[in-house]
Amino acid sequence: MRHNPEYATDDERVVRRLIAENPWGMIVSHHDGDLVASHYPMLLDEDAEQLTILTHVGRPDEQIHGLGESEVLLVFQGPHGYVSPSWYAPGSSRIPTWNFSTVHCHGTPQVLSDEENLAVLTRLTAHFEQRVEEPMWLDQESGAQVAKGTVGLRIPIDRFTTKVKMSQDKDPVSVQSVIDHLRAPGPYHQPYLADDMERARAEHIGHAPAEPED
Repeated sequence: MRHNPEYATDDERVVRRLIAENPWGMIVSHHDGDLVASHYPMLLDEDAEQLTILTHVGRPDEQIHGLGESEVLLVFQGPHGYVSPSWYAPGSSRIPTWNFSTVHCHGTPQVLSDEENLAVLTRLTAHFEQRVEEPMWLDQESGAQVAKGTVGLRIPIDRFTTKVKMSQDKDPVSVQSVIDHLRAPGPYHQPYLADDMERARAEHIGHAPAEPED
């Protein structure tokens, strides 16, 4: 990720929230001379004091990544979208940009036992099924059979880099205009991004005195 300190934050609460709200993560590794990327649902391990991710991969991804042998990169991305300079107040910048939030986490995966893996799969299922009208929890007998085709992982995060770019460098009128345009119907309708902009504004996340490129 480009070094862009104007939009960076080291607040772990922001990182945890971004992961919790956007649990579809990407695992990136460099193994046997190849770059490998895979996508899986991931959860925070709320029982761990250290920032830790729980997930699983389908076989043979654990071999392709060499999981457990070296550090991996986990990437999580929040709502994002194009911002037109036509939305800014008169006299503001005429350069288009992109608003987004993302976190890069680094850690070495710990391969779980069969029992631990089933527990993680059960937890993943329960997390997403809880909002279903008629939830179907993971049956432990059939789940154990499914678990044989997966490898459970616990990934303690040793370090992370977070960027929250939400038009912090713009004047209040321009920021509100961007939010309004993102909420409006049309090709750039991004209401969730507008929500993130409002939250970043309220929490004063990041501050950019200049207009850097992405």
